Amino acid sequence: MIKEFFRRKLIPHIEQLKNHPSLQFLGHLLHEPNLWHINRHSLSTGMAVGLFCALVPLPFQTLWAALLAIALRGNLPLAAILVWLSNPLTTPPIYYVSYELGALMMGIHAKPIDFSMTSDLLSSSWWMKTLESIWEPWLLGLMTLAVLSALIGYLAVQWMWRLHVVFSWNHRRKKRALNLKSPP
Repeated sequence: MIKEFFRRKLIPHIEQLKNHPSLQFLGHLLHEPNLWHINRHSLSTGMAVGLFCALVPLPFQTLWAALLAIALRGNLPLAAILVWLSNPLTTPPIYYVSYELGALMMGIHAKPIDFSMTSDLLSSSWWMKTLESIWEPWLLGLMTLAVLSALIGYLAVQWMWRLHVVFSWNHRRKKRALNLKSPP
């Protein structure tokens, strides 16, 4: 029931996306079945691509995720949706953790960031000055988090899929055993 709700109400029809005028530059690439099907390979690849692109500090992350999903034949909707894990609410903690991780990996002490001039927080000069002093550990930590989250996401989907298959086989085997024991 929930699957049908999402399919009918929230997710546009696949043919509508394939024929959308702004996506025509991709040509026949959107007609790859793995981009839309739900199977172990496409979901795990889509998960890895989405998580990686969510943490890479580039503009147009959704576009990059879509292009990577097409290139790697991952689930395109999943990759595009996961990019939105990094949003205005989650980005500051992600960036802080990545800076601390990068500083730890480089063996340096994390420099305190000056937030005393709150009126300057939105100015580009404050951002440039701050990034100039922390960009190396920040970027190292961010890329480390991106690769690790992509790897963990990929392996988690592979493991959960395998676990689901094993449970289904066991359930089917028990059901068959019960059907053989019950009299007709």
